[in-house]
Amino acid sequence: MNKRTFLKTSALATAAALVNPFKLISNTLTPDLSSAAPFVPGNFELPALPYAPDALEPHIDKMTMEIHHGRHHNAYVSNLNKGVDGTAYANMNIEQILEALKPGDAAVRNNGGGHYNHTLFWKLMKPNGGGAPTGRMADFINAKFGSFDKLKEQFNAAAAGRFGSGWAWLCVNRKGELFITSTPNQDNPLMRKIAKKDYGFPILGIDVWEHAYYLKYQNRRGDYVGAFWNVVNWDEVNAQYDLALRKFGK
Repeated sequence: MNKRTFLKTSALATAAALVNPFKLISNTLTPDLSSAAPFVPGNFELPALPYAPDALEPHIDKMTMEIHHGRHHNAYVSNLNKGVDGTAYANMNIEQILEALKPGDAAVRNNGGGHYNHTLFWKLMKPNGGGAPTGRMADFINAKFGSFDKLKEQFNAAAAGRFGSGWAWLCVNRKGELFITSTPNQDNPLMRKIAKKDYGFPILGIDVWEHAYYLKYQNRRGDYVGAFWNVVNWDEVNAQYDLALRKFGK
């Protein structure tokens, strides 16, 4: 590659990265995983973890993170690209896809949900996280649930009570109110035609598929859910709440 070609290629790659922060252009460029980075249309690619795979230990182990991110999430991305190819979904960003999904669109439903859910999940955790909510979330949680402990009780119950694989969520509804729900498999509260009365914008979620915890916790899902509170990234929860309010015009 001559100098002129190299400069042209680099410029195009840089421009593409600016347009699509969730797209990994080359080994020398990493996607923007800053707080509340937007989802954008295009060919979906696996975002890098915003921390090292062992950064959440001892609460979530390195091997689980490597398999969960590098294999499971990567498979959702690959299958999502195949699923949207040649369809109306190909020109939508991931949030638009979830909003427009019909229950029968199984491949896009499973893999689109898997990509969105995991991309959000990685950002909702951080090393040395956890503790009590910060910022406005503390006031909102106290107003809705009475206390942070009450929120944890309800959230943990949703996570423990999800039969089989799925997710538990803290969401914002169209009125700007907080609520807790759970979804099966890779469903998401943004799937309007599937979630129905539980439609909303997720701001905190936990993956309760066995692949998220089985290597360390075996069948002790409750221990894993309890440990999750030690890595919650409250800054990101606050940022997602702001996105929810903008989405619903609040």
